[in-house]
Amino acid sequence: MELVSVAPVEVQRDIITSLPEILEDSQHDDIARELNSLLQENTQLTVPILDALSSLNLSSSLLVEVREAVMTTLGAVQLDDLPVVVKFILHSVSASDANEVVCNLRKNLELELCILPPVLQASQSRIKSKGSGGSASTPAAGSSQDSVALILEGIKSAVRFQKTISEAWLKAIESVDEVEDHKVIDLLVLFIVHSTNANQSRRGAERVLKVKVKTGLIQEALLQKTFRDYAQVMRGYFPSILALAQGLLRSPDPCVVPFGGHMYRYSFTAFDSYCQQEVVGALVTHVCSGVGGEVDMALELLCGLVTEKPSEMALYAVFVKGILDYMDNLTPQQIRKLFHLLSKLAFGQQQQGSHIQDDMHIVIRKQLSSTVPKYKRIGIIGAVMIVGSMGASRVKVKESQDGLISKETFRQVSALLELVKSSSESSSEAAALYYDELANLVLSSTLDPQVLENIAQSVLDDFQNDFVVDVGPDISGSFPFPACFMYNLDEDESQGGIAINLLPLLSKDIQSKGQQQSQTKKEERRVSPLCLSPFFRLLRLCEEKQHQGDLEEIDALLGCSVILTDMDVLEKIESLSKSEREFLCTLLFHAINWFREVVNAFCRQKEIEMKMKVMTRLQNITYLQTLLERALAGTSGYVPPAANFDGESTDIIPSSTAPVNKTKKEGTGKKRKAPGKNTTEISSQLDETTDPDKTMQEPTEKEKEKETRHGVSLVSYRQFFRELDMEVLSVLQCGLLSRSVLDSELHSKVREEVLLGPAELVFLLEDMLRKVDFSLTAAPAKRAPFLKGKTDKSVGFSHLQQRSSKDIASCCVQLLPTLCSHLENCHNHFQTLLSENNGIVDGPNTDVQEHQLMSSAYQLLLQVLNTTFTWSGFSQPGQRNLLKKALGVLAGRLKEGGAELTLDQLVKHSFEYLVNFRSTMPSLSTALCLSQLLFTVSEKGGNPAAYREQTASVAKGFLSQEWVTASGEKERGNKFNEALYTLLSIYLEHVDDVLKGVEEIAGEGITELINAAKDESSATWPTLNRQTFLVFYKVLMAELIKAAKKIPPFKTSDDTEVQSGKLLTWNLAVRDFHILVNLVKVFDSRLVLNVCLKYGRLFLESFLKLGMPLLDSSFKKHKEDVQSLLKTFQLSTRQLHHMCGHSKIHQDTSLTNHVPALKKSLELFVYRVKAMLTLNNCQEAFWIGNLKNRNLKGEEILSQMTQGSDEEEGGQRSPVPQELSEDEAQESDMEESRTAKREDVNLSDDSDSD
Repeated sequence: MELVSVAPVEVQRDIITSLPEILEDSQHDDIARELNSLLQENTQLTVPILDALSSLNLSSSLLVEVREAVMTTLGAVQLDDLPVVVKFILHSVSASDANEVVCNLRKNLELELCILPPVLQASQSRIKSKGSGGSASTPAAGSSQDSVALILEGIKSAVRFQKTISEAWLKAIESVDEVEDHKVIDLLVLFIVHSTNANQSRRGAERVLKVKVKTGLIQEALLQKTFRDYAQVMRGYFPSILALAQGLLRSPDPCVVPFGGHMYRYSFTAFDSYCQQEVVGALVTHVCSGVGGEVDMALELLCGLVTEKPSEMALYAVFVKGILDYMDNLTPQQIRKLFHLLSKLAFGQQQQGSHIQDDMHIVIRKQLSSTVPKYKRIGIIGAVMIVGSMGASRVKVKESQDGLISKETFRQVSALLELVKSSSESSSEAAALYYDELANLVLSSTLDPQVLENIAQSVLDDFQNDFVVDVGPDISGSFPFPACFMYNLDEDESQGGIAINLLPLLSKDIQSKGQQQSQTKKEERRVSPLCLSPFFRLLRLCEEKQHQGDLEEIDALLGCSVILTDMDVLEKIESLSKSEREFLCTLLFHAINWFREVVNAFCRQKEIEMKMKVMTRLQNITYLQTLLERALAGTSGYVPPAANFDGESTDIIPSSTAPVNKTKKEGTGKKRKAPGKNTTEISSQLDETTDPDKTMQEPTEKEKEKETRHGVSLVSYRQFFRELDMEVLSVLQCGLLSRSVLDSELHSKVREEVLLGPAELVFLLEDMLRKVDFSLTAAPAKRAPFLKGKTDKSVGFSHLQQRSSKDIASCCVQLLPTLCSHLENCHNHFQTLLSENNGIVDGPNTDVQEHQLMSSAYQLLLQVLNTTFTWSGFSQPGQRNLLKKALGVLAGRLKEGGAELTLDQLVKHSFEYLVNFRSTMPSLSTALCLSQLLFTVSEKGGNPAAYREQTASVAKGFLSQEWVTASGEKERGNKFNEALYTLLSIYLEHVDDVLKGVEEIAGEGITELINAAKDESSATWPTLNRQTFLVFYKVLMAELIKAAKKIPPFKTSDDTEVQSGKLLTWNLAVRDFHILVNLVKVFDSRLVLNVCLKYGRLFLESFLKLGMPLLDSSFKKHKEDVQSLLKTFQLSTRQLHHMCGHSKIHQDTSLTNHVPALKKSLELFVYRVKAMLTLNNCQEAFWIGNLKNRNLKGEEILSQMTQGSDEEEGGQRSPVPQELSEDEAQESDMEESRTAKREDVNLSDDSDSD
């Protein structure tokens, strides 16, 4: 070693390398220490020293010392030596210290420093190439990649041959809990662990990656960095990367799917053509799987790759074309995407994939000529997408002037459009779909001016010819009902105006359908009113595109009249024939859909006059809906005309809507449709409408309330209405029209300011809620159900589906100030109402209908806010600013200058703002919505616990309030009970001490109820009465069990204080349980018994699992407490036993189903207590007797008097036997029965004392 210190480096290396062969075993430890100190002085000798050390036979303590020394030099070692160091560290690990070593290695190994960023790499290579003729440029970049590859090989061999190291790496990665602390090495090691063949390692790597991605700790930025800097190294692990990406994309958890997509995308861009082919193949497999979310993501990725890398993707166009054979499983939206990417490849500007053009044309022609509606639909969607790619506006290049498409391409586009048009003329549904698809194309893509001009001109001419007529003195023709011009808004043009020819067209359409069945000869082109709305949408979008949003050319269609019939005919609907009623319903559907499409078109116009007309059209819609409700009620088995043509809805309709339920006026779910949808405001706003309206509306106005009672809910008819665009919601920005403005100002303000009526507000909010529910509510799992439901959830949302959820969330955030204004208006409305009526809800001045509409609006506003804030996207890092903006709107209503506040401060102010609304809740369901919104907002900050107390006090306030409807009746019914259940759960989940909360309601509230008169409520909890007792009972039981499960389990390390604290908590829980079980004696309905039997068993199981181990150890120190607890518990278990007996006598299967499992738990309890006593040397205190079966009143069940029941716990108090000590005797007293005779005597005492 002395020689080593003076020799040159090369000689030193040779000497050190040969040391293991020179030395005897006894010298190994001493030399190792010398080498260890030399290693720290001279890093040049790292490799020979580690080679020598790994060949020496060292003691374990010395090995640890050496390894720690080596670990400290990691940062200073040269890059080329690093693989050897890592290999030495990992190969010197024992099972006991693997976790610690790997953790340290992960911390100290900075792979990021091993590789230069691409910019520096490029500049260095340029410098080197200048200096040495370009020869040295490649090794510089390559050698660092080689070193990293060798390091990973070292890790791989260690992971493969030592299971403990594989587990240690996974644990080390799992233990990181900050985004910033994750390194490139983490991802690389996960790929390595996955690439080893052991199944357990693979599953471990998949699990860790999923968890990390789900919690947001491993993000796209880290993945991008890994692929950017280590592509060469990662190529070797491509199969693992592909397998992990597949697993993530197939995951039912929507949080991890995008990450799988990023893995695919980066693999395609970073690797060679073989890998690219594999990626495309995998994505095509995903698309053909038919599983909703998986298909969407895979198509999205393929579209992205076609846009980013068109020439590379063109090589694999044949693979993608293979999906065309699997289109049966795809939704219309997915088919659009598929044809979009295929047509972009085949017909895009560069036409890289031109070799599949012919195949595309063949497929389209085949589908278009099909007589099966489903395939014709696919053909229309595909053809329109091809038109979009062929006729897309070209980027200007030198050869072509103006950047226009060639004449040949224009001819092909025109021919294809003509083909689609002629193919779809035979069916009105197909024609309507063609117009809708073409409209979507015009809206979403930039078409060549020639193509757009061509489409627009033919559309304008055809629309005028088919649907528009001049207003004349009379309407010629014979129709089922007298036709008249209605809903004209252009007073000055009453003579020379135009009208939509609706009733005559419908009449003619129905006649021609009848004739078609009898004769098949080809007639002139048939115009169906079904195409009116889609055709107008196409016309409007062409005009918008051509004139930059200006609709002056077609603005006459906003105010023009519609040929309908006088709706007085609804008064005598019962006397009409079935075909006349159906004609009337169809007419109303078409009229409503026409107005919906008109509102879609003109909602963004800025002029006051236009806004006025749009508002009147909204009033027309809400009014016609009330007429339709009544018409449908009298027309059972009616199938409405389709309004959305891209789905399978037309095939499903008859079965789902044939039996119209007349009693369904309340609607379903969230009180979407209040009965009496039309508002009394309509009559008071008539100054905005003209005479024809007035004559039509006024006669029915007085009878509306009476008539609408027979109305049918329109909730189940949603799919037969045209979809409203998101832009229509901008109408919400108008103020709210209140009665007082009209009455005091005598209509003067209405002319200057456009105001929304309550009915229109509710109409728009209902639509908004449906939209945010559809777009922002994450589906818990994306697996397709085994049996598909009757109706597709996405019917009626085809335009919405084409926008991302982020887009929708941004729209909602933009509308937040408006929504807050409406919320404040509703609050002020009810506050004024309460102050006018001295705090009474149902005062003499209350307009029931207005009250109903305003409370619906209030509830809808809260639901929209809640759904917006529950959007899962807010938790993603990129959306943090949007969340802050949203919270800033709420906070800003209270306090100015929200821009510089932190997220927690914004949450605090938003919470304070929302709490203010609690004083004016019109109904319990609205109160529930507010409580849920408060909870959602409090979750957005870093400290949700800070708001628990306030949330609980708000919920308690609502529970302590008497809820009365506007008509003076108490709120009741299933919806009320459901809302009460959730609200009570929220209260008990947020209250400081659940057990005290349960005792407060069960001990005080229910006692008050027992002592109150029959129809009275509890004084402390006015929502608690005999009708709602079951709701309260169920929640109290469920929350008690949740609380019991949360009591920390017993640990041997617990000190006396902690132990006695847990014992006290169990004492409280058992006392609560006893109170609840005893209530069955007063409220003995089978529903209450059912709840008690079900939850009784669950509580018993929790007690056995968590409570008994605590009693085992506490028995000696806290005898009295344990004894008191078991005594109380024993009274409850006896009562449960009586219930089992009661269930058997009454042979009620809903009750007896619970008996076997409960009996088993009761028996387990007996033997568990025996085990506890044996453990504490008190086994003599334990006797078992046969417990007799009794009913709820404690009377013996006579048929079983001679037989003993199962061995069961049922301890009765009995005299203390002489031979036992006092403590043991007391234990015995409360634990077990003595003899059947004595038990019978004591039972009456017990039941009395109970």
